[in-house]
Amino acid sequence: MGAALIRLHPKDNVLIAREPLTLGATVNADGTTIKVRAQVPAGHKIAARKIAANEIVLKYDTPIGVATRDIEAGEHVHSHNIALAEFQHQHDFGRDAVPVQYVPVEQRANFMGIVRADGRVATRNFIGIMSSVNCSSTAIRRIADWFTPERLTAYPNVDGVVAFAQTTGCGMSTPSLHFDVLRRTLAGYATHPNLAGVLIVGLGCERNQVADLVASQGLEKSDTLHTLVMQEEGGTRATIEAGIAAIEAMLPRANAVKREPVSASHIKIGLECGGSDGFSGITANPALGAAMDILVRHGGTAILSETPEIHGVEHMLTRRAVSAEVGQKLLDRIAWWEEYTRGQNGQFNGVVAPGNQAGGLANIFEKSLGSAMKGGSTPLQQVYEYAERITEPGFVFMDSPGYDPCAVTGQIASGANIICFTTGRGSMFGSKPSPTIKLATNTPMFTRLEEDMDINCGKILDGLVDVQQMGQEIFEHILRTASGEKSKSELLNLGDNEFVPWHLGIVS
Repeated sequence: MGAALIRLHPKDNVLIAREPLTLGATVNADGTTIKVRAQVPAGHKIAARKIAANEIVLKYDTPIGVATRDIEAGEHVHSHNIALAEFQHQHDFGRDAVPVQYVPVEQRANFMGIVRADGRVATRNFIGIMSSVNCSSTAIRRIADWFTPERLTAYPNVDGVVAFAQTTGCGMSTPSLHFDVLRRTLAGYATHPNLAGVLIVGLGCERNQVADLVASQGLEKSDTLHTLVMQEEGGTRATIEAGIAAIEAMLPRANAVKREPVSASHIKIGLECGGSDGFSGITANPALGAAMDILVRHGGTAILSETPEIHGVEHMLTRRAVSAEVGQKLLDRIAWWEEYTRGQNGQFNGVVAPGNQAGGLANIFEKSLGSAMKGGSTPLQQVYEYAERITEPGFVFMDSPGYDPCAVTGQIASGANIICFTTGRGSMFGSKPSPTIKLATNTPMFTRLEEDMDINCGKILDGLVDVQQMGQEIFEHILRTASGEKSKSELLNLGDNEFVPWHLGIVS
């Protein structure tokens, strides 16, 4: 264990408590003795020196707010004495974009993937059932429930039959943004390499008609894509029976796969964080960023999302944009969010969640500072809208809400075949058909929740590894997971209820 306080940058006027600090304790920081003036939990901040009222509070040499009053050295610095303020940043498109030093193709890492007939590469092998509307969601769940592990024993290469039930599909304007996003999301899942077969079930009278959905998204009915309409099949029982029969017909083909060595360039990682704490930006997020730098050098793709959680640090990303056009695309999404939240009587820069607060994050700027680190340091190659098909390899951004299931749903629809999820408080999250790897920011939480956590990035704080070493460990774990090794959330069978398409607009 290192010193009690962590200084992240020489210019910072706050320090991070590595461990809980007791009122009245004396701690040393860079040769200076500081008296702690409050009970300070681990991961929280104390003033490194006196901070005057209205002075900018710096973390990683980046503004995270202004002091609302004079703050003495050793005081707890948190939401009670920091106020949000809008800071003007120079975006300087491309200023920090450094060309990627790619690993030669013949030297790139491999994993054991599943190659589809059309060349797409999968990390998992599910059969998916989708509802065009909420009205058919119960039916698709009943179909999926029939395929118990016992009934699937004859198909050992099939990871499962999963229902992607949803809560919309009707009661909305058509055309509308919400309608377009829903269809794009459903199509992204229907064509995902991790699904060996797909059944789409509709009611019959909904706005999101099954036939129109299939036609509008360029889908084609086949041996691996079947559709049912409940009002045409004879109702609930008849549809369930027909759905079971359709899946049973798909299973032999789905099972007839084998894994083979393929390049790591086929890996697309959805980057997510939830239940963040004051250590997220010190351990798990930068370590995941280091892993993504490795992946990008091997030709893979890293997908950063959660637009509200890069607010305030977007300049760090635009400076890495490969072009002014790409940088402007990101700023356009930020501007869209500002208008969107204004129209919904919301706050784009609202108060962070109670778990974030308890973990030491005072506001959205501080959370954003850590969140952006997941993307590593390579150039920003492209910016995509929610659930838009990702075609550009490398580090990219996909617009999404900060709500984890919704963001991950969009990433999977865009093509992510693995999700890497950092957490400081302990998020019990999983996803299908793409598995989730969870990275803990600190050892106490990892130890307490080890059944749910895959990787302990707290080893950085413990002095056992540095960020780059942790990044290499994460990269190797990704390769094993892509090859079929089950993540902790898969062992717990999480992911059936985490399909949450983004709801936009008016319900009518």
